[in-house]
Amino acid sequence: MKTIKCMMDHLYWANARILDSLEESETKNKDLLKLVRHVAVAERVWLSRLQGKGSFQYSLWEEAEDLTAIRTMFEENAEQYRAYIEGLEESELDEMIDYANQSGVPFRTSVRDILSHVLLHGQYHRGQINRALRIESAEPAQVDYITFARL
Repeated sequence: MKTIKCMMDHLYWANARILDSLEESETKNKDLLKLVRHVAVAERVWLSRLQGKGSFQYSLWEEAEDLTAIRTMFEENAEQYRAYIEGLEESELDEMIDYANQSGVPFRTSVRDILSHVLLHGQYHRGQINRALRIESAEPAQVDYITFARL
């Protein structure tokens, strides 16, 4: 449980750093903004599933108008994930969650695997965002876990 909590703290930190870099770059790249929004919405989708709620109301690939709304979503996600994880016992990590994906296909996945997916999914896309920032000659965000762990 300690590792998951630490990795989630990294996720919150890394999301804030990537948003800072996007704001500093003043990018107008709609695909890049859409991608960072996707990360925020995907976190919310998985949290809804963990909480036993549906996720059909969320659209994973909509255009993003501004980073302020995305920052707010990341902050709300962090607050809700913290509350969820604080109430989670180690023994509950292997409990199975039944849910349907955005296309309505049913799945069954453990809490541990869902949380691992959220962590890896975000890091994967933050890497894509950083690559796009480099291509635009903007400064990418340093979001490596080891940098976070040294703080």
